[in-house]
Amino acid sequence: MKLGVFTCLLGNLPLEEALKYFKSKGIEMVEIGCGGYPGNSHADPDTLLADPAALSTFKSTVADSGLEISALSCHGNPVHPNKAIAAEFDKTIKNTILLAEKLGIHQINTFSGCPGDQENAKYPNWVVCPWPNDFSEILEWQWNEVLIPYWTKTVAFAKEHGVDKIAFELHPGFCVYNTESMLKIRKAVGPELGANFDPSHLIWQPASERSAMRYSTSMPRILKSTSTTPPSMACLTPSPMQTRFTARGYSAPSATATTSHIGRI
Repeated sequence: MKLGVFTCLLGNLPLEEALKYFKSKGIEMVEIGCGGYPGNSHADPDTLLADPAALSTFKSTVADSGLEISALSCHGNPVHPNKAIAAEFDKTIKNTILLAEKLGIHQINTFSGCPGDQENAKYPNWVVCPWPNDFSEILEWQWNEVLIPYWTKTVAFAKEHGVDKIAFELHPGFCVYNTESMLKIRKAVGPELGANFDPSHLIWQPASERSAMRYSTSMPRILKSTSTTPPSMACLTPSPMQTRFTARGYSAPSATATTSHIGRI
């Protein structure tokens, strides 16, 4: 088992200092934010892709720390109804994929995103009930006209660049927010989509993380709890509660921020 942590926890420190601190605490792997909601204080794809010297320095810094990168993180809403906002998040995801290719990393972590309720909407519309029928119609439009087409194209782009694992953090406010919606998009798009699953988000809803664990582990080739993962997969948790899941077939560790029973700290 390898312990991982999300480096944005120490985004106020230079990468070298943050990695040194994590190493001193017994951490073995890191998830590094590359933009979007986590920020890019430790890895700015625009800079690293454009400057070979900066990329070389980044690689050396990580290698010298004795830590490994489990995944690059670019959490955002690439299907936001505001086209400018969506385009910025999409650019971050695409550039994170290109950076992962340069680093020989095969996994990125992000959110599924959430569209509006129609083409000219201004804000995302997170629908969580099927009735009245208006809501079911919104869901049909969001999934069939926006979400599935976007991730089908993005998965194809990712695979062209050596990234065959895109892990969605299941988070309220986005279309993929629980086990059922994770299985739904994976069935529609493909096995490249998996779960970067933080049960604290289920507790918010509220839902039982234990039930989700039982449900996910009963689905062949879909989700696997970190409590039963092989040594190449791991999570860091300050309590007996597991903090993430990872899709079966994912070889990269499930690197996480330290998580309590009510959320990240």
